[in-house]
Amino acid sequence: MKKVLVTGGAGYIGSACSEYLLDRGYEVTIFDALITGHREAVDPRAKFILGNLADRELIKKVCREGEFDAVMHFAAFSLVGESMQNPSKYFRNNLASGINLADAAVEGGVKNFVFSSTAATFGQPESIPIRENDRQIPINPYGESKLCFEKVLKWYSEIHGMKYAALRYFNAAGASEKYGEDHRPESHLIPIILQTIRGKREKLMVYGDDYETADGTCIRDYIHILDLAQAHELALSAPESGHYNLGTGNGLSVKEIIDAAEKVTGKKVNFEIAPRRPGDPAKLIACSDRIKSMLKWQPKYESAEQIIESAWKWQLKHPNGYSN
Repeated sequence: MKKVLVTGGAGYIGSACSEYLLDRGYEVTIFDALITGHREAVDPRAKFILGNLADRELIKKVCREGEFDAVMHFAAFSLVGESMQNPSKYFRNNLASGINLADAAVEGGVKNFVFSSTAATFGQPESIPIRENDRQIPINPYGESKLCFEKVLKWYSEIHGMKYAALRYFNAAGASEKYGEDHRPESHLIPIILQTIRGKREKLMVYGDDYETADGTCIRDYIHILDLAQAHELALSAPESGHYNLGTGNGLSVKEIIDAAEKVTGKKVNFEIAPRRPGDPAKLIACSDRIKSMLKWQPKYESAEQIIESAWKWQLKHPNGYSN
């Protein structure tokens, strides 16, 4: 399985996964509309096609002519708050355009589909750690759109024989040697902390310090993007269709991440406690036993310091993100 179409390969996780595949000898074609991605994040070794999955005929042509062994699908909008303001944008892009891609993959004879899903499909967790077969009740259109597309893939697998793997990420973080996190606006904790340390932001807002956790701040499961990339490659050889959680199983609080960032950088983080955000669970931690046992996945970058150090190095090399 050497020819892979990567949709959203100019984005944060897609660019790192493309780099990982190329380093291992895969032939990669990146398809991206550059709406939230960056042209500078496209690995020069890959073939690049500028296009939008909403263009049904274009993506069908790409899949017919590309003779791809697999598709890795990262092209999605992912801002929870925005999805609550504009659900149409999320269902049109994450679901309707995803169906265009799935149809194109079937028409092009693609046999393997790896989907970048999310822990947001679970909503408020009923137990910790979260397992693949726990109930999924999304609490925002972003999570709902991802869950809907997981169901599309299930039926396409049954009807068309296209094998799929839906990888449910928890909190992707860190950077590779070449590619890092440059969202606009930035909404992820670690890059915001590092921007605050560099003086790009006045202060970090910590939303709530009265949760039922050891230090009162929310706990999340952070996973390095290179560990995500490894999982995507392993998913290409999954014996059957299915869903996999992707996290380390090690929950870290907001304050623990702040402490780790101060340790890595040697600088203090200016932060302020703000009211809780509606809908934020106290803890989100993954059980990733299924992918570890079935696909022999093992994360290599499990400590907060390792993850933050990679992100810090990338920010220092790219102080203005990809714009420089």
